[in-house]
Amino acid sequence: MSRLVPVGLVALSAVPLTAGTLRLVQLAGGPDLMPADDRFSGFPVALVAHIVGAAVYALVGVLQFVPRFRRRHMTWHRRAGRVLAAAGLLVAGSALWLTLFYPPQPGTGNLLFVFRLVVGTSMVAALVLGVRAARSRDITSHRAWMIRAYALGLGAGTQVFTEGLGGAAFGTGEVAGDLAKAAGWAINLAVAEWVIRRPTLRPSGVLA
Repeated sequence: MSRLVPVGLVALSAVPLTAGTLRLVQLAGGPDLMPADDRFSGFPVALVAHIVGAAVYALVGVLQFVPRFRRRHMTWHRRAGRVLAAAGLLVAGSALWLTLFYPPQPGTGNLLFVFRLVVGTSMVAALVLGVRAARSRDITSHRAWMIRAYALGLGAGTQVFTEGLGGAAFGTGEVAGDLAKAAGWAINLAVAEWVIRRPTLRPSGVLA
């Protein structure tokens, strides 16, 4: 995989991670660097868990895409993989909790509610299948499922672009906004499947 891929993944994560960090600062009593969100009062544990888990998942996951580093540090790779799986489950689990038990984000509708349930559940399933495949030493399946889970986890980064472009092209209505967010996950999954299935890919060049 190209050496530019890790850089691209960090860049893709930059906006949501920055927004999450600013929200944590605000929740901890710092300055109001983000617009107030009336859905979250006090210290919302699920939101904090989601932000922290997403930061760990995004940044640790990037290193799994650096073949030379991974080959030279296999013990680290395995340990980091456990951290990655735990962080991914925290991200998906907290996302489902926020979807089910907190008021919906203003301007979103039932369509996004369903999409979030599907994506969160799919991410949990992909992580569980990836870990199971690793324990069975089925590295090909392990790699594929972990790439899919990572693609879903980075959906917020792609949504920055799909919402911007979608809003410019189709307006900012409820349905258009929901579909723009769904497009972010769909694009990431499409890229993940291309990475997994492209015939010229050498085993050392993907997540393992």
